[in-house]
Amino acid sequence: MSADVMRAEAGAAAGAGRDLPTADFFDFEAMLNAAEQAKLAELREFLAREVAPYAGEWWNKAEFPAHILPQLAALELSAPAQRGYSHLFAGLVIAEITRVDTSLATFFLVHHDLFVESLYGFGSEEQKARLLDDAANLRTTGAFALTEPDHGSDVAGGMETTARRVAGGAPDGGDTWVLNGAKRWIGNGTFCDYMLVWARDEADGGIRGFIVDATLPGVTRSRIENKIALRTVQNADITFKDVQVAEADRFAGISSFEDTNELLRGSRIMVAWQGVGQQLAAFDVARQYAVERQQFGRPLAKFQLVQQQLVTMLGNAVASMGMMVRIAQLQEQGAADMPQVALAKSYVSARMRETVAMGRSLLGGNGIVTDFAMAKIFADAEAIYTYEGSFEINTLIVGRAVTGVSAIV
Repeated sequence: MSADVMRAEAGAAAGAGRDLPTADFFDFEAMLNAAEQAKLAELREFLAREVAPYAGEWWNKAEFPAHILPQLAALELSAPAQRGYSHLFAGLVIAEITRVDTSLATFFLVHHDLFVESLYGFGSEEQKARLLDDAANLRTTGAFALTEPDHGSDVAGGMETTARRVAGGAPDGGDTWVLNGAKRWIGNGTFCDYMLVWARDEADGGIRGFIVDATLPGVTRSRIENKIALRTVQNADITFKDVQVAEADRFAGISSFEDTNELLRGSRIMVAWQGVGQQLAAFDVARQYAVERQQFGRPLAKFQLVQQQLVTMLGNAVASMGMMVRIAQLQEQGAADMPQVALAKSYVSARMRETVAMGRSLLGGNGIVTDFAMAKIFADAEAIYTYEGSFEINTLIVGRAVTGVSAIV
């Protein structure tokens, strides 16, 4: 359901005779230019029509809606900054998709903000010519294979997936690389056409990146089952057994783990924007419920404690959004560093957790069934709290920056 529809229905239910204020209470959206505002409205219309009515069913069945990808591609929102849009607009796109369905937003950022951005940033001209147009237009899909079964936050130093270069191993006489190892929690991993795989070079211990065709011999993919969050996202366990990758499919622009940090900083920002979107969604649903639900002969919204909870939820959302707007401004200046991004991710995700918990409580028993949108919002928040750097890891990154002493290693 779009924000405009939510506002209209809430206003009518309250008998206010006017629209209630949007969850963007400080109107940060007004900072977008006219073209960006129009494109965001187009996105909202698409989400209200093609996603909102069905997202709960997809989530319950743990099914990914591949059929909507052509329509999503038609919006021409892939890697927005590469299309000349502002970083603020790019963040609001992720927040708005999250507001309707966190799983679809996660697919979007994994494919566009990690795989497609990797092609832009680190791909050779030949790789871009061969892969970029199809990927940017969702004719092919990508994944980002970094995390391993035994290495999440410490994957930089503990990566066990290996790459061995073989001179003249290709049919044309060129070099090949042989990959062995395993990756876990890879979003889009069950159905993607390509994945960016990170591995440690056996020769010198350096980190290399490879564009791996997911259908290559030796690649095995299996879906991670029984998730309680982001059920629509197809996370995979992936193993590589003597997988041969041509030298032409090695990312020549990647030579160390520092290169991955460039990508992870951007994706961490987008996950923090997801934390904003989750709070906007929780506020939308909780307010609508409060003005419609009758208890003791009057709407829940007339009770002081309910109003207090709604105001706290709104304050969290606005504060989180304000922090992310400033991060977007720093991105425009090329000045958003990892500690700043880590503080944003940790702060926003903590406020998100508080906000969705209040929303779930406000719905009472109805807050724990997916017939009501809040249960899904509540569950999905746990994934956002953890991925792209857990709350604890991001906190320690900031702690190191402000004290000069690392508590991690």
